[in-house]
Amino acid sequence: MRWQGQTLDAVQSDLDDGALPGLARAGLVRSVQTPEFEGITFHEVLCKSALNKLPAESTLPFRFTVNTFRGCMHACRYCFARPTHEYLDLDAGTDFDTQVVVKTNVAAVLRRELARRSWKREPVALGTNTDPYQRAEGRYRLMPGIVTALAESGTPFSILTKGTLLRRDLPLLTLASRQVPVSLSVSLAIGDPELQQAIEPGTPTPGARLDLIRAITDAGFDCHVMVAPVIPYLTDSNAHLDALLSAISEAGATGVTVFPMHLRGSTRGWFLNWLAEHHPALIRRYRQLYGRGSHVTPEYKTWLHRRVSPLVDKYGLAGDAIRKEPVAPTRELVGAGAAPALTLF
Repeated sequence: MRWQGQTLDAVQSDLDDGALPGLARAGLVRSVQTPEFEGITFHEVLCKSALNKLPAESTLPFRFTVNTFRGCMHACRYCFARPTHEYLDLDAGTDFDTQVVVKTNVAAVLRRELARRSWKREPVALGTNTDPYQRAEGRYRLMPGIVTALAESGTPFSILTKGTLLRRDLPLLTLASRQVPVSLSVSLAIGDPELQQAIEPGTPTPGARLDLIRAITDAGFDCHVMVAPVIPYLTDSNAHLDALLSAISEAGATGVTVFPMHLRGSTRGWFLNWLAEHHPALIRRYRQLYGRGSHVTPEYKTWLHRRVSPLVDKYGLAGDAIRKEPVAPTRELVGAGAAPALTLF
């Protein structure tokens, strides 16, 4: 396949008639494979909506989210979003990592939704399901349009990511923060590079993410870090947690959130198959710890809290990630197109 046929504005005259029904329902335009992302298929779709409203019973501090992708090249073994790929008639294992659905029109759809009179400018979260700064963002550049639309509409927003590509958009995010509250968080749960590559094979290294934290704070933002999930018997030792929180504090983070891994739906089988292959001695302990449910026992949760709390206090990481109040917003995000096009690494 020649590169000219892979550009986003290329005309696709013969769509794959063999597309899975789930993808067809999702608004599939075409499926693309590119030389720089070997083994990955991008399924470009036209979405009908961008804002997702959470159920009323949700306890999260926001009610709306935006997801630019379905599936994630990070390939984290424990990802709780894996079962969502089954709605597309794709599997929650390898397909989730390699069959990535791209909402190519998501920024335009979001802008229309934010312009509605009924929109109350409630906070919007990005990165709660799949990562908006996974490597695919380097090709599709969806986030600049989303950030601009949110800021110009007066909508506060937060971003959670493992992806160092966020650095590309720091100038734009700085402009946005002058109009609306912007919260930036980095996910970093594994400090051991070898273990990190085994469990999160598509993610930037721990060192690269520590550099991202520094870049965020150097740009004037507070940076919260998700030290989650803690993986029982692999990343819950006092030595690992102490070293990780020390490094996070040294990088300039203002706070951390720590909680244990949960194994929902088909994610459970995917992770336990990996565990059986690489750490078979832990399988019995996991069966005892998780039983037949998705969550660890209350006893383990209490034990982890008691282990982590002194370390959080020790390194001064009890703060939050909310940026200070912005200046009065202007309607147009001046300079929005000026963000430099940096590469992922």
